Amino acid sequence: MPTDHIPQCHIHPVLEHLPPEMVIPPPPWAACATAAPLLSRRNCCYNFFPSPLFAELVPSIMSNMLNPDAIFSNNEMSLSDIEIYGFDYDYTLVFYSKHLHTLIFNAARDLLINEHRYPAEIRKYDYDPNFAIRGLHYDVHRALLMKIDAFHYIQLGTVYRGLSVVPDEEVIAMYDGSHVPLEQMSDFYGKSSQGNTMKQFMDIFSLPEMTLLSCVNEYFLKNNIDYEPVHLYKDVKDSIRDVHIKGIMYRAIEADIEKYICYAEQTRAVLAKLADHGKKMFLITNSPSSFVDKGMRFIVGKDWRDLFDVVIVQADKPNFFNDKRRPFRKVNERGVLLWDKIHKLQKGQIYKQGNLYEFLKLTGWRGSKVLYFGDHIYSDLADLTLKHGWRTGAIIPELRSEIKIMNTEKYIQTMTWLQTLTGLLEHMQVHRDPDSQMILEEWKKERKEMREMNRNFFNAQFGSLFRTDENPTYFLRRLSRFADIYMASLSCLLNYEPDYTFYPRRTPLQHELPGWSDQLCTGTFRIPFLQETVQVK
Repeated sequence: MPTDHIPQCHIHPVLEHLPPEMVIPPPPWAACATAAPLLSRRNCCYNFFPSPLFAELVPSIMSNMLNPDAIFSNNEMSLSDIEIYGFDYDYTLVFYSKHLHTLIFNAARDLLINEHRYPAEIRKYDYDPNFAIRGLHYDVHRALLMKIDAFHYIQLGTVYRGLSVVPDEEVIAMYDGSHVPLEQMSDFYGKSSQGNTMKQFMDIFSLPEMTLLSCVNEYFLKNNIDYEPVHLYKDVKDSIRDVHIKGIMYRAIEADIEKYICYAEQTRAVLAKLADHGKKMFLITNSPSSFVDKGMRFIVGKDWRDLFDVVIVQADKPNFFNDKRRPFRKVNERGVLLWDKIHKLQKGQIYKQGNLYEFLKLTGWRGSKVLYFGDHIYSDLADLTLKHGWRTGAIIPELRSEIKIMNTEKYIQTMTWLQTLTGLLEHMQVHRDPDSQMILEEWKKERKEMREMNRNFFNAQFGSLFRTDENPTYFLRRLSRFADIYMASLSCLLNYEPDYTFYPRRTPLQHELPGWSDQLCTGTFRIPFLQETVQVK
């Protein structure tokens, strides 16, 4: 291993134990000004890594970038087996512009002031679309918004009281570590029961709710106002609900449909393709009849009902999937509810309420020949896959932007170096002498800093929707359990033939040797010290 080029720097003995494939160059950001303190404290150790392997790895990864318009599979599924396609409406068939969340935030904020007697000064807070991400948890009693991973561990650095981050030491003191016990979490379906203190926000419509909660908390804290966090949570929740129930959101969208509805998701093309291939289609939504009709006329056309075999509005999901008591009612052209008994679900007719058990009885559409798409992991998908055996597709709009970030050279460089650094720590931690331990501590500090850099690629406060530092998020855990496939929008279906089979990737388990994907799984080297570890005493 050549070392004569290293100026005024000796090679620490522990580094001589590294296998040749772990010899790497400096990280790609090492030349920037912010990296200077890191370099100085490592005493020229980076000069030890002259191999071109690192530089060769980044282009090789970039040549295999992910397609933001791809469909990803958690479970093997062939579209040739699917005869019936079902859809939610909001954020599935129709997508909304950025203006909608501002509308919801402002309307709920005004309801807090006018109906719940909150201080008028909270009007100074505007909606920030870059503050929260979906899937966060909120500790109702402590008024803390946070990100939790699949193992119920809080990601330190992502706990917010109001609009300010809570120091890690304070979080650890409050929770006796960073783990949240099962009994404090919402239940398996994301529903609340007595004693739950952690509420998870899974709905895209919950983004303005989280932001409003944080803003009002911030106001009370900044002004030293004593308040009950439980009351605040309930009042904000009720105000957000009333924006929907009182029709504030629906009327605003109908009045300026071009401002709020995005036409670019090719919904009509998707529905037409499925119809051309003889697929049956149905719509089950919680939205009201006139609202859905105007939206579908805008994005699909006035003949939109001709594409659907069954249309159900105001279904009250997830109760629709579990409550057997509510029968269907017809809705006439003027939106009036009719009283006749329903013996058959007719094409072109709109129905209200009902329940899935009656739906199955009237249609005979059962089991894995049905594929239902929705954006809410719990309300749309959980019961269908676990209780009724339908196939499920999750619409995750955030997926497209996150994949585009992951395809950038800067992100790939940072992640490649982070994985490499993790491998170095794993390989060298067996050396117990003081100098080796000092180097390891420096690398641990750098790894923590690199993790923070990685988080900031996505959302400055909470990072990626799908990952904490290394683990999957609680959101992704539920997505993996309740959705057979997931994608950014329905338009992704246009890239696949109707007999296409989705195969989940065989990613290596922790105890499996990833021989087919060494570089992507472990950085620039193979599984470290497989033989050496056995010999270490």
